[in-house]
Amino acid sequence: FGPKALRTSLNGGPDFWPFLPLIQALRSWQEYSGDTRIVPFLSRFFRYMNAQDPGAFNTSWIALRWGDGLDSVMWLYNRTGDAFLMDLVDKIHRYGADWGNNLVNPHNVNIAQGFREPAQFALRSGSATDTRNTYGTYAKAMDAYGQFPGGGFAGDENARPGHGDPRQGFETCGIVEFMASHQLLTRITGDPLWADRCEELAFNSLPASLDPSGKAVHYITCANSVDLDNEPKRDRQFQNPFAMLAYLPGVDQYRCCPHNYGMGWPYFTEELWLATPDGGLAAAMYAPSQVTAKVADGTEVTFTEETGYPFTDTVTLFLTAPKPLRFPLVLRVPAWCEDPDIRVNGLRISAPAGPAFTRIDRTWSSGDRVTLRLPQRTTVRTWPANHGSVSVDHGPLTYSLRIGERYERIGGSTTFPEYAVHATSPWNYGLVLDPARPTADLRHHSTGRAPGDNPFTHTGTPLTMTARARRIPEWTADDERVVAPLRPSPARSTEPVEEVTLVPMGAARLRITSFPTAAPEAEPWLADRWYRFANRHSGKVLGVDGM
Repeated sequence: FGPKALRTSLNGGPDFWPFLPLIQALRSWQEYSGDTRIVPFLSRFFRYMNAQDPGAFNTSWIALRWGDGLDSVMWLYNRTGDAFLMDLVDKIHRYGADWGNNLVNPHNVNIAQGFREPAQFALRSGSATDTRNTYGTYAKAMDAYGQFPGGGFAGDENARPGHGDPRQGFETCGIVEFMASHQLLTRITGDPLWADRCEELAFNSLPASLDPSGKAVHYITCANSVDLDNEPKRDRQFQNPFAMLAYLPGVDQYRCCPHNYGMGWPYFTEELWLATPDGGLAAAMYAPSQVTAKVADGTEVTFTEETGYPFTDTVTLFLTAPKPLRFPLVLRVPAWCEDPDIRVNGLRISAPAGPAFTRIDRTWSSGDRVTLRLPQRTTVRTWPANHGSVSVDHGPLTYSLRIGERYERIGGSTTFPEYAVHATSPWNYGLVLDPARPTADLRHHSTGRAPGDNPFTHTGTPLTMTARARRIPEWTADDERVVAPLRPSPARSTEPVEEVTLVPMGAARLRITSFPTAAPEAEPWLADRWYRFANRHSGKVLGVDGM
């Protein structure tokens, strides 16, 4: 299993980290195909793993990422009941890094994978403290580095004090691993907030990490990003010395993470539907899908889900069953939904505001129809830790300034081209909001397009929004085309009020998503102080047009 070199590559012993993503793939294959070779194969491999000395558990990447191992070992235990697997679970927890309410390591992917390990071990320990520790570690990461929209945090390689501005980035593999952690925690805890957090990443951050064709990725995705070139940023914006923003196939300078990139949407799809412990089904997240599963007395039923979510607010489920069956159906109501409307065959079911799971326990028959309407409303979030900047949401979608995008072919092949993306329109806008009614001048629009095969593009999105804004001349990019950090809101601007268009964040490859606010009577972002700040942190400042 794997290259022979891995058997001695970690201090003379095996390096188990590269095996764990492959084991996840084998699990998916077994669940899909029923391949009878996988379970005995993994049993043999985990016996080999359990026989190793502590050095194979407490060193290097594997020590920080054992949550993946715990999940797979417990997956196998649920199928075989072999006692040695629980010994292996204990060994992993004892020798692996202690993520208990503790940011053990600053690397963004390690955090994204590692923070959930205490809650995973709680399945073995039964300790509520272990579960709470996962919540505590998540809060430590997000409170310090996640103070902007999109569901991620500033971790362009490592999370660093003083680098929490939305111009900082989250590795694409970090996005995907964070999603996987939230999916797993939804299963473990039954807390619907974890599914909310997964959807925030999936609908707002993940789509723009890929080019519109889905054939190329960039290493870093930012909430505020005004140029995606193939030039290093010399430690002004990002920590790594190599270029990280252009869209490349991911086999060269982004080579460390292609296995992560590819699992984002497949694992999201796998986790749309979950089993309940009492023979039912739970719709944990929403997307067009079909699930066939055993319920009640082991009888197979099929639910077909039709929806344009997150671009529409209605989810419709159609049941096919061989006979009447009593089992629970559990539906998630997101935190942003205040007044869900759930109906079975037209009859309304009482349901609380989100975040919640609503349980419908009844005798079901083939042809039953469930309609879940989640009314979406426009809201404004303020981010005090990032100078009072604001972001705009409508239901599960966050909105970004629509910046004109010019794609420049910089290499690759016809099949897998490489692109830089440059702005063709101004981006240095602050929103003009009424403090008493911040959403009053935000207008949500349908483009008339149904959510098609590629809704996460300027031309494919079915939704836009208009807002009032003023240009902020002092907000510029430096000579590396890096957007300058935010300063306190509101910013003084005497520029005319304009109507600007916002698009869903996932449809914007270039975007401003954390906006300053702007007003003519506010404190100015003083040019002399601004230039000193910019020269110290970002090099030479380019003109005052934001381009």
